Amino acid sequence: MRKLVIIPTYNEIANISPMIDKVMSLSGAFDLLIIDDGSPDGTADVVRRRQQEFGERLFMIERRGKLGLGTAYLTGFRWALERGYDYVFEMDCDFSHNPDDLERLYASAVGEGNDVVVGSRYVCGVNVVNWPMSRLLMSYFASMYVRLVTRMPVRDATAGFVCYSRRALERIDLDAVQMKGYGFQIEMKYTAWRLGLKIGEVSIVFTERREGASKMSGGIFGEAFFGVLRLPFRKIRGRNEVSRM
Repeated sequence: MRKLVIIPTYNEIANISPMIDKVMSLSGAFDLLIIDDGSPDGTADVVRRRQQEFGERLFMIERRGKLGLGTAYLTGFRWALERGYDYVFEMDCDFSHNPDDLERLYASAVGEGNDVVVGSRYVCGVNVVNWPMSRLLMSYFASMYVRLVTRMPVRDATAGFVCYSRRALERIDLDAVQMKGYGFQIEMKYTAWRLGLKIGEVSIVFTERREGASKMSGGIFGEAFFGVLRLPFRKIRGRNEVSRM
C-alpha cells in the first residue's frame, strides 16, 4: 500500500527539517508532500535541499501567497490521487501531532476497514498538552457545537490529524468543498459521514507547538462557526453521482 503524508507549511523553518527526518525514519515507508505557501523564511529552500537526500519520497508544491489550509489539502489530495496513493494523511508541521501516530491511524484504516481515521484529542477524555485553558475550552466546545448542529458522531470534528483512504477521496466531490480554513476539517468529515463512509477515531495526545507561530485567527474561527450552521442544509453528493448528473 502506498502512503502519503501531506503537510502544508508557512514559515516553518524551525520545524521542517526535523519533521522530514522523522517521517522518513518511520518503518511504514511514508512518502511526504510539502505544500508551501510562499514562506518568506526559507522553508521551501530547506525542502529543496533535503530532496537531494530523499528525492523519490519527498515532494513539494510551491504556491504564491497564503491560499488557505483547505486549498492546500485539496491540492495535495488531487496530487495523491493522480499518482496512485492508497492512503493519504493530513498532519501539522509543528510536532503538535506525533508522527509516530501515523502508524496507528494507518492500522485503524486497514485493520478496521475505516475510510476515514481521525487522530482524536477527545475520544478518550481530553488529551491536550500545554494549551491555555481558554483555547482548550474553545476547541472542546467547538467539537461539541459541531456534534449538536450536524449530529455527526465524531468526538473531534476539528482535528487536523486525519487519514483518508483512496476510496474516500474518490467518493468525496473535492470540487464542492467550500471552507478554506479550519472549517475545512469539519466539512470533509461531515461530507464523508453523509456519504456513508466509515469513520474511526484513534486517541492521540496533542502537544502545543514549541517552535514557530500558530496560524489560528478570528477569521478562521468565524468561517468554521457560520459554515457549520449551513452544513445540514446542503445537498451532499458523491463525486460519481455528480458526474452522472
